[in-house]
Amino acid sequence: MNEVKADQIRQAVRQTYGDIARQLVEEPVPSAVEGAACSCGCSPDRTTSSCCGPSETVAITEDTATRLYAVEQLAGLPDSVTDAAMGCGNPTAIAALQPGEVVLDLGSGGGIDCFLAARKVGPMGRVIGLDMTPEMIKLARRNAKKVGVTNVEFHYGEIEDIPLPDEAVDVIISNCVINLSPDKDAVFREAYRVLRPGGRMVVSDIVIHGELPELIRNRLDAWAGCVAGALDESDYLDKIRAAGFADVEVLSRDYVKISEAAEWGGFKGLLAEVGLPAHDLDHTVASIKVKAHKPA
Repeated sequence: MNEVKADQIRQAVRQTYGDIARQLVEEPVPSAVEGAACSCGCSPDRTTSSCCGPSETVAITEDTATRLYAVEQLAGLPDSVTDAAMGCGNPTAIAALQPGEVVLDLGSGGGIDCFLAARKVGPMGRVIGLDMTPEMIKLARRNAKKVGVTNVEFHYGEIEDIPLPDEAVDVIISNCVINLSPDKDAVFREAYRVLRPGGRMVVSDIVIHGELPELIRNRLDAWAGCVAGALDESDYLDKIRAAGFADVEVLSRDYVKISEAAEWGGFKGLLAEVGLPAHDLDHTVASIKVKAHKPA
């Protein structure tokens, strides 16, 4: 991918999530934030509408948080945290976090996964959130004050160039963010670099089985909607292995039944433009959870 295109993708992603964060920071937080494109609060194998596709007018609802996280996990978290939950999984639930560990969240957004991780690693542990959107960093830091956590910090930066020294963290998590990167090889290389030997990476992300229409692949809003940048699952796993990781394992795989998911973030409209029935892609887009280790 040429650098101009990569820059366009990063700008589109930054603008999309910056708009969402601004609404959550600058306005009273309602039960839904209307009128912004959102991330991948996917609804795999469910009939409820969600945000996994590109759209200019999508609602962010508390549905994403309540679908992906247990009730007890959400207890004590303010609306400005749960309303900003836009992932496609719950990496903290499968990362087996231990007291005292240092955790890095790639693409931390409003901070929900960081706050959940902070509970597990305890006061002797530390959680670092990394995001390339200044408005999201502002929102996350504001949320940290509301939650009252002292072992979480948020940093501005790109996941392709992590601003941490070598072997600085024990665990890396990420929730539907790596697919947004135009250079996934760099993301996994950097993740490997900052992990300590024996450390682990546990991520939720969107992948593809089959082909997507070029119209979708070439649209910036489809990139920001977690669709156009999604790799074939085998390519995704190969890139993790190429970075040096071992024991790469898909823990779960949930297909998005686009034909049953209402408008699915406007994706159906784009499919109509190319004359492709939504049900033809019912087993093309999937949310997966992946675990891998850095050899000791």
